[in-house]
Amino acid sequence: MGRRKDLAMTWALMRRGLNEIVRVPGAAIPGVLAPTIFILGITSVFGKLTLLPGFSTDSYLTFILPVGFLQGAGFTGAATGVNLARDIELGWFDRLLVSPAPRGVLLAGTVLSSSLRALLPVTLLMIVGLSLGAHFPGLGGLLIAVLMAGMFSAIAASYAVTLALKFKTQAAAPLMQAGVFMAVLFTTSYAPQKLLTGWLHDVARLNPVTQVLEAARQGFVGGVTWSDTWPGLVALAGMMLVVVALALRELRRASI
Repeated sequence: MGRRKDLAMTWALMRRGLNEIVRVPGAAIPGVLAPTIFILGITSVFGKLTLLPGFSTDSYLTFILPVGFLQGAGFTGAATGVNLARDIELGWFDRLLVSPAPRGVLLAGTVLSSSLRALLPVTLLMIVGLSLGAHFPGLGGLLIAVLMAGMFSAIAASYAVTLALKFKTQAAAPLMQAGVFMAVLFTTSYAPQKLLTGWLHDVARLNPVTQVLEAARQGFVGGVTWSDTWPGLVALAGMMLVVVALALRELRRASI
């Protein structure tokens, strides 16, 4: 019965997060519009990079599309933190803190709603990309890309929730968005690792989001292999452990 109640409360919080798409559809626009403009703009400027020796595909739009997936998922996660900060300001979140719901359930419901909401920008970006000539990654590649985007959105949401609980104001929104944006930007977002130079090469090599992006690119660029998938899963698991631990710590502090 305890587990059933926890699942019911988690689903209720997830449904509330999903209802915001219907009630406030304008709130979903940045998470869709920003990565769309990004992939179109970057493709028009850097599209000829595919002519460089060693570039892994002949379609730059196909190469950059998974970056848009992670950006859209990341912005969706950041929006989850902004929504939580609004609930804190309005006093609604205090009702959850005094409820018997475990802190892990409160976090899970909020974070998982972000993962589901990330399907919206991923779907629209995929439609835009295919309509403009991007390569279809195959069912396996598409499923892996969706999985990576959904899990990355959960990580971004946990990070944003931590900041929302820390600062308790929507004014922290730029910090939430900037952190996610830089995490995606300083990867192999513009070019393959072997073509990067200087500090960007070193940062991209150490950045765990690079492994997530490379896993999401499977099917779009090359085939789908386990050797390219498991590093992304390990990176996601490691980041998830860190940000969830931080978010739970802030939740416990908020309940004191």
